[in-house]
Amino acid sequence: MPQKVSGSFRDPSGFVFRHDGTLYRQVNKHYQKEYDLLMSSGLYDQLTRSGTMIPHSEVELTLAPQPELAYKVIRPEPILFISYPYEWCFNQLKDAAILTLAIGRRALQFDMNLKDASAYNIQFHQGSPVFIDTLSFEAYEEGMPWVAYKQFCQHFLAPLALMAKTDINLNQLLKIYIDGIPLDLTSELLPASTKLNFGLLTHIHMHARSQKKYADQEVSQQDVENKVKLNKRTLLTLFDSLLSTVRALEVRTIKTEWADYYRDNNYTESSFESKRELVCGFVGQVSPKTVWDLGANTGEFSRVASDMSITTVAFDIDPGAVQQNYDQIKRKKEEFMLPLVMDLTNPSPDLGWRNAERDSMKVRGPVDLVMALALVHHLAISNNVPLTSLAEYFAELCEHLIIEFIPKEDSQVKRLLASRLDIFPDYTLEGFKQAFENAFTLVDEKPVEGSARTLFLMKRK
Repeated sequence: MPQKVSGSFRDPSGFVFRHDGTLYRQVNKHYQKEYDLLMSSGLYDQLTRSGTMIPHSEVELTLAPQPELAYKVIRPEPILFISYPYEWCFNQLKDAAILTLAIGRRALQFDMNLKDASAYNIQFHQGSPVFIDTLSFEAYEEGMPWVAYKQFCQHFLAPLALMAKTDINLNQLLKIYIDGIPLDLTSELLPASTKLNFGLLTHIHMHARSQKKYADQEVSQQDVENKVKLNKRTLLTLFDSLLSTVRALEVRTIKTEWADYYRDNNYTESSFESKRELVCGFVGQVSPKTVWDLGANTGEFSRVASDMSITTVAFDIDPGAVQQNYDQIKRKKEEFMLPLVMDLTNPSPDLGWRNAERDSMKVRGPVDLVMALALVHHLAISNNVPLTSLAEYFAELCEHLIIEFIPKEDSQVKRLLASRLDIFPDYTLEGFKQAFENAFTLVDEKPVEGSARTLFLMKRK
């Protein structure tokens, strides 16, 4: 039986559903005119050929879950992992914003307009951002404003400005404000100096003031905007203004506690290579289709899997490390790696209407293989997570597990214990094995050459 995707219910133009494990989209009769224009105008062909929009194929209409409403059923090219803007580093969000504006600008050349500028319309696919919402286009009408202007500012410009000018972690506000960060809040949180920036003054501060002015009046701001007739040239100028504002935003060189971990540890070069060879061997034993690397840092060991053409999601709490990873992916045009910001002690929850519009990290699993390298000591010692709880959680996420145990005599563990009382009597190699034996079967165990560390390959019971 077809099953509607829970987060796809707001758009009268259609919805996404699954049937026998495959993702489809029903295009409703309500959207027939716009869909036909998209497909016949050349816009769809140009966007899909350039890799900026996900392609689809039309399938039999009998698959439609609501046939009385259906005009078409399409099957989009699958995205292997769905991520959200509050999980992206600054440069990922910036690239997604630039792509959205580029598509809006391109649509005008085909007499169409982008009616929806949600950040959730962008996903990362084969190393690059791609637009996924086929139903976000409408016919261009001379003189009409860009109806998605406010949404673009709330979903993209507001978090980017806050990350660049206030704090790199403020895109996390998108977890609270699921329809974008309010502009009045953004204006208050930004430093006063941003009012000297023409783009931020116009699109954030003055935009927020305009919203406030009309908030309590019967005539809405949208009504006022609709009275301002904008020709195509003016709309292109708006896109260009937003584009130059976004492009000018940068974050300072990101250097946080763990971004330089690989250059600041007690590995010798030979032990580092020994660990890489062990990971490579274990990955080869499992032959997974999907891998999650938890605590991936800049993706050094994630690439053991992604270089084998295995879809690999590299999670790390450090936005600096994630950004370094993403920049390398862009530079080397890597297609099988997706780096995301994630705090494993507080991972992304189920959000939105009925807690079902945005899936938690766990719901997006399980995966064939999880790698947890140089991670256990951070969770067990820095965050007081019991080893048994850690084993249970990993068993919920994966079928196979490559995990590294780092004992107390290691310099990195000593570093964690230097500023706190050692209340972890069970944090030993034997205690670690006992904690995991109820959830996993031990497949293999190898010491990392030149260190006191041990690497394990486990299979969920």
